[in-house]
Amino acid sequence: MKHPLALLALLAATAAGAETPRGLLDTYAAEAASRTPGFQASARRGADFFGRRFGVSEKMPACVSCHTEDPAQAGRHAITGKDIKPLAPRANPARFTDAAKAEKWFGRNCGEVVGRPCSAAEKADLLRFLAEGA
Repeated sequence: MKHPLALLALLAATAAGAETPRGLLDTYAAEAASRTPGFQASARRGADFFGRRFGVSEKMPACVSCHTEDPAQAGRHAITGKDIKPLAPRANPARFTDAAKAEKWFGRNCGEVVGRPCSAAEKADLLRFLAEGA
């Protein structure tokens, strides 16, 4: 996370007990709304993002390359073959309950799959999809 205000918002939300999927979604949505007034996280945009082929990596062109079409199911890393627990919080209650861990994985996965850091809006949309639509 390169934006200092984003880090402050994430830390403030974490201190306020936001270490739940909904809390993180709200934090990212608030950051996105500060940049785009009226922003509302969208499960549809999150689903589109999750399935989009970015093509940065031949072996990992999309989130679904490792997490499968159904994020409530276990996946497998496309390169290492390592098992991955379900991404959807309803199938894996430990998902998105640690803000620092979520940021670590967003940083790594967005870089490898998307080819750049994910925006707060993309994170909010993805979390909305995973929490409500997956």
